[in-house]
Amino acid sequence: MALSESQIPSDAQHYLVCATEDCKRNCQFYCNDCHQPMCEQCRDGHQKYKKTQNHEVVPYKLRKRQLPVEKCKIHPTKEIDLLCGECQIPICSKCTGTKEHRGHWFTNLEMVFAEKVSIYNKEIANIRSYFEPTSQDLKKEIAGDVTEIKKVMESIRTSMKAEAESVKKLVDTLTSDNIEQVHKLEQSLLQTLNGQNQQIDDYINSLNDLVKTFYGYLSPSNIEQLTFALKSENLVIRPIPETSKPVPPIFTVGQYSQEDVAKLLGKITVPNTKPENRKIKPMETASTQLKPTGKQRKQDREKSDVKQTLCMSSSVTKVRKYTVPGVDGVFHISLGKSDRLWVSDVYGNLVQTDLQGNQLQKIQTNGGSDGYHTVTQDGGLIYTDRENKVINKITPDNTITEFIKTGNWEPLSIHSSHINGDILVGMKTDEEGKVTRYNKTGTEIQNIQRDNKGQPLYKYPHYITENINGDVCVSDIDKHAVLVVDKSGQHRFSYTGQRSRLDPFGICTDVLGHILVCDEISEKAHLLNRDGQFLSLLLTPQQGVDYPYSVCVDGENNLWVGEWDTNTVTVYKYLQ
Repeated sequence: MALSESQIPSDAQHYLVCATEDCKRNCQFYCNDCHQPMCEQCRDGHQKYKKTQNHEVVPYKLRKRQLPVEKCKIHPTKEIDLLCGECQIPICSKCTGTKEHRGHWFTNLEMVFAEKVSIYNKEIANIRSYFEPTSQDLKKEIAGDVTEIKKVMESIRTSMKAEAESVKKLVDTLTSDNIEQVHKLEQSLLQTLNGQNQQIDDYINSLNDLVKTFYGYLSPSNIEQLTFALKSENLVIRPIPETSKPVPPIFTVGQYSQEDVAKLLGKITVPNTKPENRKIKPMETASTQLKPTGKQRKQDREKSDVKQTLCMSSSVTKVRKYTVPGVDGVFHISLGKSDRLWVSDVYGNLVQTDLQGNQLQKIQTNGGSDGYHTVTQDGGLIYTDRENKVINKITPDNTITEFIKTGNWEPLSIHSSHINGDILVGMKTDEEGKVTRYNKTGTEIQNIQRDNKGQPLYKYPHYITENINGDVCVSDIDKHAVLVVDKSGQHRFSYTGQRSRLDPFGICTDVLGHILVCDEISEKAHLLNRDGQFLSLLLTPQQGVDYPYSVCVDGENNLWVGEWDTNTVTVYKYLQ
């Protein structure tokens, strides 16, 4: 049985059969006059038949939709088949002569309906091809954000509990010390009072002895005793010994408020940043993505092929070499825009040069063998000041300003994210280290300090970078490890070297998610994949590098290398 018109959706994918009696073939055409679907053979017969040879037969997708058959309420013998253009209501042919529609213009209702059908089909196609898929993409993005927020919040809860436990231990320690001090003071005061008590006891005993002597003189038994009695004026009662009242210590109750305790425990803050609207791809872009042209498909394929075929080269090839004036070694490199690079040595010399080796700027800092400077997205430079516990900013017009204060933490390393412009800072106190994330304006938005068990992650995070998946990668010289957490702060893995201990220095990542870290012990660079698996050693003496301490990768996938004992920067090609 053929489907009725109302049962056939515009984007139907079912098998539609010819409506001709006893014909079960696939429907491909439609007669707009008969409003009947038909197959190719029935169409040919339909056009040859004398009564229907002038009918309009079109491909099924171009058919005119059949109007619902309805009688006019004013003229029950007539069907509604016209549209009054001025009143915009359906009428029958007889209604055109009534006074309500006299002088109005009219249109064939079927034609109007066909035009609307065409418009609605386009809208349905737009909904199916753009609005609905784009909305589904937003739902996936929101679901990802839900997962991410849950991770971040769980990390915050874990950090809060660990911080509270740390403060509790500190309180217990201080309380124990104070009680011990009270015990010692008590013993000292009691010892003094016991001495005074003994002194009074001795004095009372001497008085009793004196009383006995006087009683003996009252009734002398012989001349000798009488002689002593006559001389009794020589016996003198000693004055009562002087003693002093003890001065007990005073316990001063701690002066603190809920806010003071909150400072010790830390607090959660909501950044005063306006949430960014989710990006909705333009309809034109979406259409292009859904139905790419042959040229676009070729370009996309070429781009994909480049990334898929990009891999480790069988050899490391030297591309060029630069001499940096004003430094004694290259402990850290920051690549800037317009062929500019910043280099620092262990003595705090921070120098900017062009690629011809011309010194453009030199700053004396208190930085040393740390990755303490980075180029921001706007082309400026920011660097840490450990002594003053601040981060300074050098704008493109060479003005130096104080950008961020780090409180009681010494800022060691810094990295400006290539993903979103966030600023990652490795810091330390005498007890432990942490990584703090700031946004572009310098507002603190995240602290990464402890692992999933509440234990400190870092001790001396002196080089820091970010991988293409958002992982934060840190060289910690005191932990002898590369420590990697995801963007929510959850610890992913620690790399501690191969056969010997690792002393990690400069660290960077590349377009494939590789992690490259310089090792002072092996005097080579270790190449890891994004999950911390060791792949190979790079920058060996055979490749012309003796003491690699700093590394970075540029936009052309070239590896820039600095050594601690020379003022040269060498560029290598290691991917192909």
